Amino acid sequence: QLHLVESGGGLVQPGGSRILSCTASGSYPVYYAIGWIRQAPGKGPEGVACIHLGNGAQYFADSVKGRFTHTLYTNGAKKTIYLEMKSMEHEDSGTYYCAADTNYGRRWGQGTLVTVSS
Repeated sequence: QLHLVESGGGLVQPGGSRILSCTASGSYPVYYAIGWIRQAPGKGPEGVACIHLGNGAQYFADSVKGRFTHTLYTNGAKKTIYLEMKSMEHEDSGTYYCAADTNYGRRWGQGTLVTVSS
């Protein structure tokens, strides 16, 4: 079964950087896109970044363009995606979930909390 595990959350000062990672293991169901969705307290979920595995196309939310980058590594049956976040702002705070889209719906990781605060 597809299993997503995130890590890297924590406290970051405004203007600082942080790298999140998500390791996807398991080959079923097959997923065609993987990325990050964040949710701040009291707000709805926001798609932050996504990689389409078929053509490598990447998507970034307007709020993070130019500050966040997304890298995918494949090691056998496992894939690890790294979200490098720079020039972080208070508005970047929230729980970051790794999510993979499959033909049977979206699969989620458990989430990792990022807090941007001085």
